[in-house]
Amino acid sequence: MTIQAAYNQAMAGQRTFSMDTASLRRHLHGSGIMPTRQRMEIAGVLLVRPQHLSADQILETLQKAGSAVSKATVYNTLNLFAKNGLVRPTKVEGERTLYDSNTENHAHFYNLDSGAITDIDAVLVHDLPPLPVGTEIAEIDLVIRIRNRRET
Repeated sequence: MTIQAAYNQAMAGQRTFSMDTASLRRHLHGSGIMPTRQRMEIAGVLLVRPQHLSADQILETLQKAGSAVSKATVYNTLNLFAKNGLVRPTKVEGERTLYDSNTENHAHFYNLDSGAITDIDAVLVHDLPPLPVGTEIAEIDLVIRIRNRRET
């Protein structure tokens, strides 16, 4: 079964690939990552469209598609993808991390009630305190936590 077919089978009814296997392979190579079978499977789930997935969601999708990839391999691959700039880890609740395939500068709304996360345009941050001498801002990770209105 091809990576694309496995993904499509596991995600029946959802959007299909926007990248074919050759494009995914080039994307990994271009980021300095050797495209092993397991890395290609993980990339085939996460990197095909803008989305936010946990390691467990990726593992579940791959297992439903018949992959024998381990949880440790998923975590190690996600850490490699993050290190090489393919994904952005985003902490949403406590230690819960979602991996964002959109690496452009942007912020998030995270709904505490539903668990839904939504990309929003980058937000300008004003009135930051002076940075320590010899430092610069590398990135600002902004998650705005929201909840459904409570009826009173």
